[in-house]
Formats: sequence, C-alpha cells, structure tokens
Amino acid sequence: MDAIVVDELRKRYGAVQALQGVGFRVRAGEVFGLLGPNGAGKSTTVKVLATLTKPDSGHAEVAGCDVVGEPNAVRRAIGYVPQSSGVDRDATGRENLTLQGRIQGVGGRALEARVDELLELLGLAEAADRVVRGYSGGMKRRLDVGLGLVHRPQVLFLDEPTTGLDPEARASMWDELERLAEGEALTILLTTHYMEEADQLADRLAIVSRGRVVVAGTPEELKRSLRGEAVEVELADGRAADAESIVAALEEVHEASSEGRKLRSRVASGARAIPSILSALEAKGIGVEAVTTHRPSLDDVYLHYTGREFAAEDEAGGRDDGSGGDGR
Repeated sequence: MDAIVVDELRKRYGAVQALQGVGFRVRAGEVFGLLGPNGAGKSTTVKVLATLTKPDSGHAEVAGCDVVGEPNAVRRAIGYVPQSSGVDRDATGRENLTLQGRIQGVGGRALEARVDELLELLGLAEAADRVVRGYSGGMKRRLDVGLGLVHRPQVLFLDEPTTGLDPEARASMWDELERLAEGEALTILLTTHYMEEADQLADRLAIVSRGRVVVAGTPEELKRSLRGEAVEVELADGRAADAESIVAALEEVHEASSEGRKLRSRVASGARAIPSILSALEAKGIGVEAVTTHRPSLDDVYLHYTGREFAAEDEAGGRDDGSGGDGR
C-alpha cells in the first residue's frame, strides 16, 4: 500500500516554476528521502503534501486522502517538522510536548504516557523539565521531531531535519531518526541536501533537481546504475574542455565531463584506466595536479543524471534563496 502518492505536481511562485511535474510514490512504513540541492523544490513538495500550499495542477494523496479535496483528513493523519524550529524556548521540553498533544486533541493519562514515551525515545528524558532555552541545537531539533509525533501520525514529514547542526549533532540526530523509524509504526518522508544523510537513512529516495524528479530508487540501486568507477582529475591549467574531449575518446572511458579545473570520467576499472588517462593528457601538454578514483556515490549519480555538480548547484540555490533552505 502507498502512504503517499504524488503525480505531476506543478507550482509556480511568480516567475519561478518551483515544481515542474513532480511525481513519486512512498510505500507505507518506509523511510523515503527527497534529495536535492537548495532551490530544487523539496520544501515546496512537502508543503503541498502537508496542505500548507495548493498545487497549480497535479494530484497528491497522503494516507489515502486527497491533499486538496480532503485537507482536514490529511492534517489529522500527518506530523510535520518544518526547517525552522517550532518549540517554545521559554517552556520545558515536557510542556512543549504536552501543549502540542492538547492542540492535537490528545489528553489525560494517554497524553502523559505518550510524552514520557517520546522523551525517552528521543533521548530527552533527563532534560524533560528544563527550559528549552538551555537546550543544545541537537536537543531542540529532537524536540521538534517529538512535536510532530505526539499525536501518533501515520505519516511524518521531516523537512531538512539536520540543517544547521554541527557534524557531531547531525550524526547523533541520524542515530535518533534510525531508532525512531524502527520504533514507531509510521511512514517517514524526509527532505535533505546532505548526500550522506539520504544514503544512511532512506530506504528509497528520489533525486530532485530544478523542480523535477530525475531518478528514484534505493541508494544502492542508484549507485549500481553507474558502471564501474569514477576517476577525478584536477588539472593544472584551465584546459578542461580540451581534456574532456581527449579523455572521452579513450576506449576505457564510458563518459566524461568537466567543470572548472575538474575532469570527471566513468571507467570500468580506475587502476587500469588512470595510466591511459594521464598518458593521453600528457601527450597533449595538459598538466595534472592530482587524480583520485572511487566507487560510485550519490554525488556521481546526481552528476550523471543532471549533468551538473551537486555542490555547485546547492551553493547557487542557497544564494538565490534568502531563507537559507530550500525555499521554493
């Protein structure tokens, strides 16, 4: 059974076409990732699914309910954790969860038990009665997740759950989310622009670029779809276009692309192909500063299917969007 169905969603904000026919399905009980750079349309997709904005066209269902035709039913079925924190910093963790539960129609002993359960599950039990203002960034973010779970939703939306956290807090949050996925009977859709996060947490994922889903599958399926290994060459000068055409012509090379002083190629075996690549470049007087090889990563998948570097597009999207997140 599919917990989320998205079909040809389109959404425009002024001159910006934020969604250009987004479509995917999320099975009940799985962790599904929307992976893409800032400005790709991830947050807009989640806002449509959470009934916070209406699509211009297309169709979407959450927990069997139409997001446009049955918004109240959708809202009862979901938990939503936005990029910006929704906690009351002048209340305690327990008070935050209790208030959210009452807003969602939960009360009495059932609410007390649920609050205790979440505090334990999210590693906040010892800090439950401390004012949130004194929490670390990671603790506040875990409390945000608790607010989205207190009413036992069928589907939980996590929009960039670890943005703004330091690497140690991010890794800790990943551990918490993995435990959450195992311990709660719910479907999770998370958006992220961290490759490692999608790789570690998602059962399946869709890569989003410029308002479109470019490819979907499990992280391993997507990486296996690329043949062989990646070879990256850092050139000593700016002759990237020349280097790309030289390397692309080699028998050992499946594909080649360049950006700035970086030349990337896909080969069957890096160990066998590197000597040929270096010899061919040297013969044409093109200097090389460094060369590396590695098995396919989600970075390589993104480059292969979009023709663009993830990091460069993420940085450009962050500059274009004043919110510092996905924005559109």
